[in-house]
Amino acid sequence: MAKSPKALDLKSIWLFSACTGSELRRIRSALDEVQVPKGKVLVEEGRIGTEFFLIVDGKAAVTRDGRKVASLGPGRYFGELALLDRRPRSASVVSETDMDVLVLHQRQFNGLLESVPTMSRKLLVAMANRLREADAKADR
Repeated sequence: MAKSPKALDLKSIWLFSACTGSELRRIRSALDEVQVPKGKVLVEEGRIGTEFFLIVDGKAAVTRDGRKVASLGPGRYFGELALLDRRPRSASVVSETDMDVLVLHQRQFNGLLESVPTMSRKLLVAMANRLREADAKADR
């Protein structure tokens, strides 16, 4: 993990791809850099969440009811649902390797939703896609 996590090109992340230069600077300044050791629980299913995570380097496992349902790597993000609806986490996320992550805390996340409309729109699209995927699985 040689480079600083904030050196990540935020524009390459789908969520931020439509953001302007000034919006990206605002986002970058709100992010905290965190190094996470392998095996660390980042979010716990059923707990109230107060952080949004963006993976810069490393891998994480997503589990629901103790079963692995996904693996996340660089450029992927998680934690936004609990911040948007203030309900308990829908899954647990545990680091499978040492990781570098960028973290937005609830207050900064809410501030960015208000001040960076392109990010807000992308989150709405992501939520709609997840809902459609869940509906498609339920129909099978």
